[in-house]
Amino acid sequence: MKRQKILMTLFLVAIICAFVLPAGCAKKAVMKEEPAVEKEAAVEKQAPAEAAPAKSPEEQKFDEAAMAGAAQAEKEASEFADIHFAFDRFDLRPAERQILDMHAKWLVAHPEFTARIEGNCDERGTVEYNMALGQRRAASAMTYLVDLGVAKNRLSTISYGKERPLDPGHNEEAWAKNRRDHFSVTRAK
Repeated sequence: MKRQKILMTLFLVAIICAFVLPAGCAKKAVMKEEPAVEKEAAVEKQAPAEAAPAKSPEEQKFDEAAMAGAAQAEKEASEFADIHFAFDRFDLRPAERQILDMHAKWLVAHPEFTARIEGNCDERGTVEYNMALGQRRAASAMTYLVDLGVAKNRLSTISYGKERPLDPGHNEEAWAKNRRDHFSVTRAK
């Protein structure tokens, strides 16, 4: 009996040691790695400041000019003029062609931008009819821009029909403002 108690005690001690020793070793290994990680992070924080060479005045001027050019292009993109249409029409009049000529020239010169052409109508007519008319207006402008050299994959169209009036009035002056294509120009991703 005494021998069994000794064997049982030794067996329990062996099991406890089997579970406790590896757990104790794991903690020591983690504790040893933490200071190394902290040292690497400290070295990384110091490295960029030390490794970044100073830019020459020419490089700084070039960077400033590039940033100013990009800002100017963004400003110009936000100022694209709308084109307008006659009642129940989607053909381009000479004044609208001149505006599209300027848009095409700008888009060809700035291939990093894309344009969405948004067709709009006045409040007269059914929702379905105006959605179709708005799409024909946007497609008309897109075709003209593509013919002038703008890549088709940089242009898209959408029709809002009569859902997004520019002028909420209910007279000919308001309706004339609402019969338009609006251009949403953004930098390509």
